[in-house]
Amino acid sequence: MRTLARRLLIPGLTALALTATGCGSTSHTGAAEPAAPAAVTPSSDGTSQQLDVAAAPQGTSTPAAVARADGKGRTEKSALKVASYDRATGRAVIAKGAQTPGRSPAPGKSSETGKSPETGKSPEAGKSPDAGKSPEADKPVAVGDVIASAPAPGAPAGLLAKVTEVVGKTDQGTEVKTAATTLAAVLGDDKADGKVPVDPAAVTVEPLTKGVTFSWAKGPGLTFGPEGAKLPLGNLRLDVNASVDTAPDAPASAGASVSGFVQLAPQVEFAYDGSAGGAPGPRGAFLGMSGDWSSQWKLQGRAAASTGAPKRIPFAKLHSSPVIQVGPVPVVVNLDLTCYIQVEADGRVTVEVQQDVKGDFKVGGSYASGKGWTPVSASNVKSTPVKASVTAAGKVKGAIGAEASVGLYGAVGVTADFAPYVRGEGDIKAAASSDGKTSLDGAWALYGGFDLSGNLQLQLSLFGTPVFERKIPLGTLNREWALSTGHIKR
Repeated sequence: MRTLARRLLIPGLTALALTATGCGSTSHTGAAEPAAPAAVTPSSDGTSQQLDVAAAPQGTSTPAAVARADGKGRTEKSALKVASYDRATGRAVIAKGAQTPGRSPAPGKSSETGKSPETGKSPEAGKSPDAGKSPEADKPVAVGDVIASAPAPGAPAGLLAKVTEVVGKTDQGTEVKTAATTLAAVLGDDKADGKVPVDPAAVTVEPLTKGVTFSWAKGPGLTFGPEGAKLPLGNLRLDVNASVDTAPDAPASAGASVSGFVQLAPQVEFAYDGSAGGAPGPRGAFLGMSGDWSSQWKLQGRAAASTGAPKRIPFAKLHSSPVIQVGPVPVVVNLDLTCYIQVEADGRVTVEVQQDVKGDFKVGGSYASGKGWTPVSASNVKSTPVKASVTAAGKVKGAIGAEASVGLYGAVGVTADFAPYVRGEGDIKAAASSDGKTSLDGAWALYGGFDLSGNLQLQLSLFGTPVFERKIPLGTLNREWALSTGHIKR
C-alpha cells in the first residue's frame, strides 16, 4: 500500500495512543491508582537542577549530548554527531559538525573522499552557539562516555549508548564500539517534567483500505480538512468511509458500512527525578501520552454474523518519532497508532446510529522508587447520539478504535487498545392471524461505551529503573451508557 506522508516545519501536534473514556463529564481511571512522579525538590548536595522539556528546534540538526566518563562535569550539548551506526555490531562513527547526507562511512570503513569533516553548530533561538558549553564538550569521545543522539544514519530511532572501545580515526570521525545504556546515565541527578505536542505534519500515515483521507492543521491561518472542515490548530484527522460484510439474506438497502472521522491532538508527557540520594536509578519517572480526542461516526445496515472473535479491519497506520529536548539531552520518542473498525453482529438486526464523542485522555506508566512502575489511564468523555434506530430482533456492536504504543529510542514502553463503540439490541416480534391482520410489538436500545486495555513493557527500564519480569497490564477498563431506546407497536 502506498504510504501517504505529510511533513512540514512549523511545530504543533502529536502522535497517538488511545485511552480510557467514559460518559458525561465523569472522569474514569484505570484499575490501579497512578503513582505520581516524585515532587521536584533540590537534592541534599545541591547539585541537581531542573531541566526544561521542550520540542527540539526544527529546521536545524539536533546536536548530540555527551556525558563524560571522568565525571567532572554535567552532561553537555556538543557539536558531535553520530555520522553512522551499525545496529548489528554496535559500532558507530562519531564526527564533529554536521555531516553531508550520503557521505558518512559505514562503521569499519574509511571514507574515500579525502575531505575534512564539515563543521557547524545549530544554536537554539536567542542563545549563543556556545551557551552552556564548556571547552570539554567537543572533545573526542573516550571509553566510558555516554552519547544521546537524535535520529542519525543507521539509527532512525536515535541512539543512546555508552562507548566501550575507541577503534580509531576515519576521515569522517572517530569509530567506536558501543553498548546499550539508560537515560539515568545522561540525566543523572537532574529533574525534568513537561508536555510536548508533536507536529501533526511530521506524522506519517499509511492508508490500509480505500476511503481513508488524512488532514491536519497548524500555524496561523492554515486549516486543512475534507470538504473545507475547519480543524483546530495542532490537530490531525482521519476520515474513513468503508463497507463491512453484510448479512447474506439482507436486502440491498441494508448494506452495512462504517463512516466518520477521528480527530486527535495528543502530546508526549515526560518526567524524570534523578535525586535518589545516592541509590542507583531515579527516584521517579513518567512516560505517556495525553491530549484531546473527538470523533463522529456512523454504523448502518445489517452486518454479517460474526464467527469467533469480532471482525477487526485496520484502516490506517500512523507513525511519528518526535525529538524532545530534555535540557541538553535529545530524547527520541516513538509513537505508533493503528486505527481500526471492529464489528460484532448476529446477522439479524439492521441499525442506523450516528454518535459524537469528545473528551480527553491520558495513558502511560509512572515510576516511584520503592514502589516500581504503576500503570496510568484516565479520561473524561462526553457522548451524544445524533441519530439512532434498530429494526428486527438481534444484536450488533461496532467500534472505531486504535492500537497505540509509545516508547523511547525505538523500544516500546506502553501499549494501549482503545475502542469507543456503539452497541444495539432489539427484541421485536411480528404476528399474523387468519383474518389477515398483522401486528408488530417490541423494544430496542442503543448504548455507547469504550473498552481499554494495554500493558507497560519491559523496555521502560531505559529510564534506569529495575527491569520487570513480566508485562504489567493497564487493567481492562469498560464504561457503557445508554444512548437511546424505542418501542414499536402496531
